[in-house]
Amino acid sequence: MKKIATLLFILMLTTSFFPQDEVPIPGIRIQVTPNQSPRDLVATLEILLVLTVLTLAPSILMLFTSFTRIIIVFSFVRNALGTRQVPPNQVLIGLALVLTFFIMQPTWNEINTNALQPYMDGKITYEEFFSRTMAAVRKFMISELVNHHNEDNVFVLAKALKQDVQKIEDAPDSLLTSAFVLGEIEIGFKMGILIYVPFIIIDMVVASILLSLGMIMIPPVLVSLPFKVLIFVLANGWESVIVSLVKSFG
Repeated sequence: MKKIATLLFILMLTTSFFPQDEVPIPGIRIQVTPNQSPRDLVATLEILLVLTVLTLAPSILMLFTSFTRIIIVFSFVRNALGTRQVPPNQVLIGLALVLTFFIMQPTWNEINTNALQPYMDGKITYEEFFSRTMAAVRKFMISELVNHHNEDNVFVLAKALKQDVQKIEDAPDSLLTSAFVLGEIEIGFKMGILIYVPFIIIDMVVASILLSLGMIMIPPVLVSLPFKVLIFVLANGWESVIVSLVKSFG
């Protein structure tokens, strides 16, 4: 007990004769000041607009461009071959992006000439910039709907939404975009069926041969896979698919 009391006495003396310095805490002040220039508000709104566009970029790319049809056809090709994850998703998406930029090049050039450059030069407002950009995109979507005879998608959706649309050019942006996406999915599935047919025939032939030989325990897909890949490579399958996709866009 004496030792414990002695230690406590020494600690009390230490803290009394050698006090520790207090750690300074920085002060925080929140203050709202009005903008000195209207340009500051415009710059802030432009930054928010750019961030919003970057956030919605994947959706914009899929809905307003040729990306939807391309990636659907590529998925059909991989599933028809039965190679599962070969080529991987990253390769298919990268190739679909490259083809999308290539196919949409005329539309990008029109947007750059009529909307982006005048806006960067300060000749038009951002409302006019969006209006001209959407006009170029609408031109592409309408041309694809007309070329593939999918105009009925616009009128069917307009009837479902109880909107009076007499011509495809008078359809609002939301309605036209929905009809365009439906048309792209329909075209992608049509091309996918044509791709699937020869591979189904190969599977049926291999299954019939294995059944006639009495090899019931061997999965037909396991035997037909190398034959499908070999025939697809010998027929320049990827080149034919890509060329057909590019030509399907007007």
